[in-house]
Amino acid sequence: MVPHPRDGRVDRIRQLSSPPEGVIKRRVLGLTMSIQKIAVLGAGQMGNGITQVAACAGYEVTMIDIEQDYVDNGMATIEKSLSKLVSKERLSEEEANSALSRISGSVDRNSAANVDLVVEAIPEIPELKFSTFAELDGICQPNTILASNTSSISINDIAAATNRPNKVIGMHFMNPVPIMKLVEIINGSETDTEVTAAVIEANEKMGKRALCCNDSPGFVSNRILCPMINEAILTLQDGVAEPEAIDGIMKLGMNHPIGPLALADLSGNDTVLHIMNVLHDGLGDDKYAPSPLLVQMVADGKLGRKSGQGFYSY
Repeated sequence: MVPHPRDGRVDRIRQLSSPPEGVIKRRVLGLTMSIQKIAVLGAGQMGNGITQVAACAGYEVTMIDIEQDYVDNGMATIEKSLSKLVSKERLSEEEANSALSRISGSVDRNSAANVDLVVEAIPEIPELKFSTFAELDGICQPNTILASNTSSISINDIAAATNRPNKVIGMHFMNPVPIMKLVEIINGSETDTEVTAAVIEANEKMGKRALCCNDSPGFVSNRILCPMINEAILTLQDGVAEPEAIDGIMKLGMNHPIGPLALADLSGNDTVLHIMNVLHDGLGDDKYAPSPLLVQMVADGKLGRKSGQGFYSY
């Protein structure tokens, strides 16, 4: 169940300025938790991106997935990405090799036993997240921070699967991870201030801008973004304009770097549908009901770039 933002935590949700204030105080006192070793669970697009930026920041990183092929593919993607950065003179060859030397791969979750931070980046399936965090809770040291890269699943619900809800937090990286500067930090209702401070510090070391919010359906990013995408799909569904015109108007008129329909294809139309359902169910408002066209496209397997067909052909 996704928690309803009007279930008595409204005051907490309104106090979005307090976590950063607490973080500043903790830093002044030098009480932030130390993060040196990181495990990333998942070697896919998000997982290998997180692994790359963490290794480039000087962290020892273990990238874990369920099959060696997935780990190998993730490593190949990182190597290709670092080579591009070297060719563009954004990174020296020595720095790239040093980053690679700090990455190890594994198919055993027990490899996360002695790390300071675990960042989970597995498929956006609630029960899979809950069972994974319950397993990590039994593997990791008591002080290990357990973070999720979820884009919509409740941090409170994830935390409830563990015996350390105060050390569970959301670290929502944006795609593609090596390029996008934002990391959306989601505090659960029991997340310790020290945990938030440590995670912000780690993200800043990775060259990211960490901005905080409290647990609520869709958090901030997708509560605003996905309804806009859904509205663009409704505009197409109603025959108002063709995809190229809809995207062109938003790019040229609103200064968006990518149009909403192209962004849906990039993110995955199934992902957009999932988030719209989370918003609709969690907030109880029909304005978040997913477009029938979106529902039909997902049912037809038109998921966007990953399937070769979405609002555009690839």
